[in-house]
Amino acid sequence: MDFNISTLLPVMPEIFLLTATCVILVIDLFLSQQSRMFTYGLALGTLLATIAVVAFVGNGESQVLLHGAYIRDPMGDLLKVALLTVAFFSFVYSRRYLEQRDIFKGEFYVLAMLALLGMMVMISAGGFLSLYLGLELLALSLYALVAFDRKSEKGSEAAMKYFVLGAIASGMLLYGISMIYGGTGMLDFAGVAKAVASGQTDKMVLLFGLVFVVIGIAFKFGAVPFHMWAPDVYDGAPVAVVAFLGSVPKIAAFAMAIRILVEGLGGLGLGWQGWEGMLIILAVLSLAVGNIVAIAQTNIKRMLAYSTIAHVGFIFLGILAGEGAGHTAAMFYTITYALTAVGGFGLLTILSRKGVEAENLHDLKGLNEKDPWLAGMMLLFMFSMAGVPPLVGFFAKLFILDALVKAGMTWLAIVAVAFSVIGAFYYLRVVKVIYFDKPISQVPVTSAVDARLAISVNGLAMLYYGLFPASLLSLCSLAIGG
Repeated sequence: MDFNISTLLPVMPEIFLLTATCVILVIDLFLSQQSRMFTYGLALGTLLATIAVVAFVGNGESQVLLHGAYIRDPMGDLLKVALLTVAFFSFVYSRRYLEQRDIFKGEFYVLAMLALLGMMVMISAGGFLSLYLGLELLALSLYALVAFDRKSEKGSEAAMKYFVLGAIASGMLLYGISMIYGGTGMLDFAGVAKAVASGQTDKMVLLFGLVFVVIGIAFKFGAVPFHMWAPDVYDGAPVAVVAFLGSVPKIAAFAMAIRILVEGLGGLGLGWQGWEGMLIILAVLSLAVGNIVAIAQTNIKRMLAYSTIAHVGFIFLGILAGEGAGHTAAMFYTITYALTAVGGFGLLTILSRKGVEAENLHDLKGLNEKDPWLAGMMLLFMFSMAGVPPLVGFFAKLFILDALVKAGMTWLAIVAVAFSVIGAFYYLRVVKVIYFDKPISQVPVTSAVDARLAISVNGLAMLYYGLFPASLLSLCSLAIGG
């Protein structure tokens, strides 16, 4: 294949983001602390420009480039736009929080954009090698972000736990990849799928490798029993970092699961003997542990961490429900959950002030008396996560359950509904604290104009996509091709 500049056109979003990140890093070196708003503005501009580049190169057709290492397709384009949009919200929420703690530095945005670059590489990975490179770029950036507040001992401890457990998970994933390469002689997903379909491979070696690959995917999602890092990292990291960490990487993890399990190892998924059986166990355990343990939490960051684990169970159920409706529903759920999660954590960053982290339930007491608008936004996020109509969370769950029933997995749909009912309790408890309890402190809530505008758009998006779910669902359906 002759290499020319047109080959690089579909890869332009990644090239643009990397170039812009390097430029911001260099410019930031010459800025004083008072001029740091310029870095912030450049970071937001870069995200918007990258969305424009993704839209420009996307033509609705699938292209395989760089000898099978890179895939540009409608699914990747939609996920990248969602990824960058959610990251935009998290950047806006973080500014004032970082300023108040004297950690408003360009490195925060540079690290976050490098993590985004890693996620975009993961989303467009055409083989195990490019996927692993993207995954490691994401992981290394997140380790540094979790420990970003150097004065925080909790943050350093959380980063250390995340690093050690992340290294173990990466090792397991790499070991699984080496087994699959040993069994098929291929690293690109299309080649692996062809080798599996041929039936000429050693099934035992492939299944052995599959187990380790699924463990790697489960860790990145934070699924039970590989969830142990999530509550500690969410609790220890600065809220501004958790707003990014708790939402954006879920979109990349979904792409990773689809690329590996469906496009690469689809032939090994059948029944309890393949990855479908493993996902059923992971999904049910995640729904059970996530929803039940969240009830006992008084720290809202830990509560939302366990809530995330429960939502991962739903995403796995969508992947299990099969191509077409199931994968479309899982994609819809992932995108809308990321939007909801960034809003929930974003509101905590707005409520946090110098020397005070809004991370316990009692910090939200009487919020309605102090700021009815912010209380209303939190109500929308909590009700959406609980699956209360007419918010988008209700339809996200409904589409997953519908796909499960159509796929003949009615018992899984019943399990999901049962645990969702249990999960509604802790979301409603947050609403009760906001509206029916008296505030502990009389300090007024102050919020920056940019963050207030972002939280309003974010919250009203929950209502809009709940009233008009087809607007996003049709895009997901086109992207999945179902």
